[in-house]
Amino acid sequence: MTTAANMNQQTHSVLLAGVGGQGSLLASVILSQAALLAGYQVKTNEVHGMAQRGGSVITQIRYGREVFSPLMPDGTACALGAFEMIEALRHAHFLAPDGLAVVSTQKIIPVSVSSGGMAYPADAGTRLRRAFARLVLLDADEIAGSLGNRRAANIVVLGALSRGLDLPEDAWLAAIAASVKPAYREVNLKAFAAGRAADSK
Repeated sequence: MTTAANMNQQTHSVLLAGVGGQGSLLASVILSQAALLAGYQVKTNEVHGMAQRGGSVITQIRYGREVFSPLMPDGTACALGAFEMIEALRHAHFLAPDGLAVVSTQKIIPVSVSSGGMAYPADAGTRLRRAFARLVLLDADEIAGSLGNRRAANIVVLGALSRGLDLPEDAWLAAIAASVKPAYREVNLKAFAAGRAADSK
């Protein structure tokens, strides 16, 4: 039987996936900082696929009492946060069968599609529901827009993801305050709260 004490000894793996310009890296900084503030050791690994041109950006964050490697094997992540639907599907293999997937419904059309070489799947939502047993699908872009800053959509996703992780809320709030400029602190804190309160579509 898995007890709370045993859970605290485990290494938790979280994958964040998006494309360049969506704020994936800021989200990873906040998550890592929240884990540090909660007393965990943290290791991260980032992969940038032509991020400046809208390519894939993924970050692997691993935290626990002792973390030996920043790399997570396939099928071991307890949570996946994706800022774009196809990026969630592209990296679904990292998530454990009982892991939580939080996915923004935003579509970012890659060059391969805009040039006519490929088509963006019209059934992306259906594919997501098939791929993930535990799925929170939300329009993070719209939620952030209602707060006056669509660029905070990444923090909306992070807020929803936080409900599935064992990090205390005050650690998240302190991490956001420490990681964003004062001028954007209030909207990011609101975006985080909105994500925590959001229902799946």
